[in-house]
Amino acid sequence: MSTPIVTRDLTKEAPHSPRERIAGFAIASRAVDKCRAQRGGKVGRYRYDCPLDKMLFNFKGITSEQFKTAVQASTDYEQVGAWLQANGTTKTPFEIKTWSDEMEAASLMKNPEKRSYFIQSCSQLGLNPQMNSTFDWLEADDRETFRRR
Repeated sequence: MSTPIVTRDLTKEAPHSPRERIAGFAIASRAVDKCRAQRGGKVGRYRYDCPLDKMLFNFKGITSEQFKTAVQASTDYEQVGAWLQANGTTKTPFEIKTWSDEMEAASLMKNPEKRSYFIQSCSQLGLNPQMNSTFDWLEADDRETFRRR
Protein backbone atom coordinates (compact mmCIF):
# COMPACT_ATOMS: atom_id res chain seq x y z
CA MET A 1 0.00 0.00 0.00
CA SER A 2 1.36 3.40 -0.91
CA THR A 3 0.91 6.72 0.84
CA PRO A 4 0.61 9.49 -1.76
CA ILE A 5 2.58 12.64 -1.17
CA VAL A 6 0.16 15.52 -0.86
CA THR A 7 1.87 18.90 -0.98
CA ARG A 8 1.04 20.55 2.32
CA ASP A 9 0.43 24.25 2.66
CA LEU A 10 2.76 24.92 5.59
CA THR A 11 1.28 28.37 6.04
CA LYS A 12 -1.88 26.57 7.20
CA GLU A 13 -0.71 23.27 8.68
CA ALA A 14 2.44 21.75 10.14
CA PRO A 15 4.66 19.28 8.35
CA HIS A 16 4.76 15.70 9.58
CA SER A 17 6.32 15.08 12.95
CA PRO A 18 10.04 14.32 12.74
CA ARG A 19 9.14 11.02 14.47
CA GLU A 20 7.17 9.80 11.45
CA ARG A 21 9.54 7.56 9.56
CA ILE A 22 9.94 6.65 5.94
CA ALA A 23 11.67 3.29 5.44
CA GLY A 24 12.76 3.59 9.06
CA PHE A 25 14.33 7.05 8.68
CA ALA A 26 13.26 9.67 11.22
CA ILE A 27 13.01 13.24 9.93
CA ALA A 28 12.38 12.07 6.33
CA SER A 29 8.60 12.69 6.23
CA ARG A 30 9.05 16.19 7.60
CA ALA A 31 11.83 16.91 5.09
CA VAL A 32 9.60 15.72 2.23
CA ASP A 33 6.80 18.04 3.36
CA LYS A 34 9.09 21.07 3.60
CA CYS A 35 10.74 20.28 0.27
CA ARG A 36 7.40 20.02 -1.53
CA ALA A 37 5.98 23.10 0.20
CA GLN A 38 9.04 25.17 -0.70
CA ARG A 39 8.70 24.22 -4.33
CA GLY A 40 5.04 25.26 -4.23
CA GLY A 41 5.76 28.53 -2.42
CA LYS A 42 3.81 27.38 0.66
CA VAL A 43 6.64 26.74 3.13
CA GLY A 44 5.59 29.45 5.58
CA ARG A 45 7.96 29.78 8.53
CA TYR A 46 9.54 26.39 7.86
CA ARG A 47 12.78 25.91 5.97
CA TYR A 48 13.90 23.04 3.81
CA ASP A 49 17.57 22.02 4.21
CA CYS A 50 17.59 23.24 7.82
CA PRO A 51 19.98 21.75 10.42
CA LEU A 52 17.46 18.97 11.20
CA ASP A 53 17.16 17.98 7.53
CA LYS A 54 20.95 18.07 7.23
CA MET A 55 21.20 15.44 9.98
CA LEU A 56 19.33 13.02 7.72
CA PHE A 57 21.31 14.03 4.65
CA ASN A 58 24.63 13.68 6.46
CA PHE A 59 23.67 10.28 7.89
CA LYS A 60 22.84 9.03 4.40
CA GLY A 61 25.71 10.80 2.65
CA ILE A 62 23.41 12.67 0.26
CA THR A 63 22.86 16.33 -0.55
CA SER A 64 19.70 18.37 -0.19
CA GLU A 65 19.64 18.76 -3.97
CA GLN A 66 19.75 14.98 -4.49
CA PHE A 67 16.95 14.53 -1.97
CA LYS A 68 14.90 17.31 -3.60
CA THR A 69 15.26 15.66 -7.01
CA ALA A 70 14.09 12.34 -5.55
CA VAL A 71 11.13 13.97 -3.78
CA GLN A 72 10.06 15.80 -6.94
CA ALA A 73 10.20 12.54 -8.91
CA SER A 74 8.19 10.59 -6.30
CA THR A 75 4.44 10.30 -6.03
CA ASP A 76 4.41 8.54 -2.66
CA TYR A 77 6.45 8.36 0.54
CA GLU A 78 7.44 4.75 -0.13
CA GLN A 79 9.22 5.80 -3.33
CA VAL A 80 11.22 8.34 -1.30
CA GLY A 81 12.03 5.57 1.21
CA ALA A 82 13.20 3.24 -1.55
CA TRP A 83 15.35 6.04 -2.95
CA LEU A 84 16.88 6.70 0.51
CA GLN A 85 17.73 3.03 0.89
CA ALA A 86 19.28 2.81 -2.59
CA ASN A 87 21.32 6.03 -2.57
CA GLY A 88 24.09 7.58 -0.55
CA THR A 89 25.92 5.64 2.13
CA THR A 90 24.54 2.12 2.57
CA LYS A 91 22.92 1.63 5.97
CA THR A 92 21.65 -1.59 7.51
CA PRO A 93 18.18 -1.73 9.04
CA PHE A 94 19.88 -1.85 12.46
CA GLU A 95 21.93 1.28 11.70
CA ILE A 96 18.83 3.11 10.47
CA LYS A 97 16.82 2.16 13.56
CA THR A 98 19.66 3.05 15.93
CA TRP A 99 20.21 6.43 14.28
CA SER A 100 16.48 7.22 14.14
CA ASP A 101 15.99 6.24 17.78
CA GLU A 102 18.96 8.43 18.76
CA MET A 103 17.53 11.36 16.80
CA GLU A 104 14.17 10.91 18.50
CA ALA A 105 15.78 10.96 21.97
CA ALA A 106 18.25 13.79 21.28
CA SER A 107 18.00 17.17 22.94
CA LEU A 108 19.38 20.60 22.10
CA MET A 109 20.23 20.83 25.83
CA LYS A 110 23.39 18.93 24.92
CA ASN A 111 24.43 21.58 22.40
CA PRO A 112 26.15 24.48 24.23
CA GLU A 113 25.52 26.85 21.31
CA LYS A 114 21.76 26.19 21.26
CA ARG A 115 21.08 25.41 24.92
CA SER A 116 19.85 28.85 26.01
CA TYR A 117 17.56 29.15 22.97
CA PHE A 118 16.16 25.68 23.67
CA ILE A 119 15.55 26.50 27.35
CA GLN A 120 13.77 29.73 26.45
CA SER A 121 11.68 28.10 23.72
CA CYS A 122 10.71 25.17 25.93
CA SER A 123 9.70 27.53 28.72
CA GLN A 124 7.42 29.47 26.36
CA LEU A 125 5.76 26.20 25.36
CA GLY A 126 5.40 24.87 28.90
CA LEU A 127 7.99 22.14 28.38
CA ASN A 128 10.76 21.12 30.73
CA PRO A 129 13.99 21.43 28.71
CA GLN A 130 15.67 18.88 30.99
CA MET A 131 13.01 16.26 30.24
CA ASN A 132 11.93 16.96 26.67
CA SER A 133 13.66 16.04 23.43
CA THR A 134 14.17 18.23 20.41
CA PHE A 135 11.36 16.32 18.68
CA ASP A 136 9.04 17.03 21.66
CA TRP A 137 9.86 20.72 21.31
CA LEU A 138 9.28 20.73 17.52
CA GLU A 139 5.90 19.02 17.90
CA ALA A 140 4.83 21.41 20.67
CA ASP A 141 5.94 24.39 18.60
CA ASP A 142 3.98 23.10 15.59
CA ARG A 143 0.83 22.67 17.74
CA GLU A 144 1.19 26.13 19.26
CA THR A 145 1.80 27.80 15.90
CA PHE A 146 -1.39 26.43 14.36
CA ARG A 147 -3.49 26.62 17.54
CA ARG A 148 -3.12 30.40 17.48
CA ARG A 149 -4.56 30.71 13.98
